Amino acid sequence: MDISRSTMDIAAACATAAVGAVVCYGATLNGIAWGDSGPEPGYFPFYVGGLIILGSAGTIVQAWRRRAAGHDRPGADAGADSFLDGERLRTILAFFLPIVAMVAVSAWLGLYVGMALYIFYALRIAAGFRTLTAALAALAVVAVNFVIFEKLFMVPLLKGPILEAFGIY
Repeated sequence: MDISRSTMDIAAACATAAVGAVVCYGATLNGIAWGDSGPEPGYFPFYVGGLIILGSAGTIVQAWRRRAAGHDRPGADAGADSFLDGERLRTILAFFLPIVAMVAVSAWLGLYVGMALYIFYALRIAAGFRTLTAALAALAVVAVNFVIFEKLFMVPLLKGPILEAFGIY
């Protein structure tokens, strides 16, 4: 599997154009005209959203021109215009999928448990640290985050049933 740079440029431009469209739509809810006392609340955001859409359209045109010129054909210039190939995709997924798992575990068992499991995975499995080192580092990171958020900033994070079973609310 090989994804070209122009394909990713087009995908990113479509995403930013969608953001621009959301900004424009939100601005219309607040009024985008020039009233008696000056611009309505949505006036400037509407035009900023329009500029985002315009810039995205320019990126799409450039990517199509690059593609039409043949600069991102598979195998052209030994993959110089390749954005993502199979090996890179496997590397990305090796870290992305555990992050998705961390989010799911955090929603179910609490942020600190999800964080500890993810850090342990990243250190032990992905980076090859010894089990004890990975476990101690995961516990240390969780403890530091607990002190920073819960005690210093007084921002309670999702504890989940495990920490609540130990009386940590």
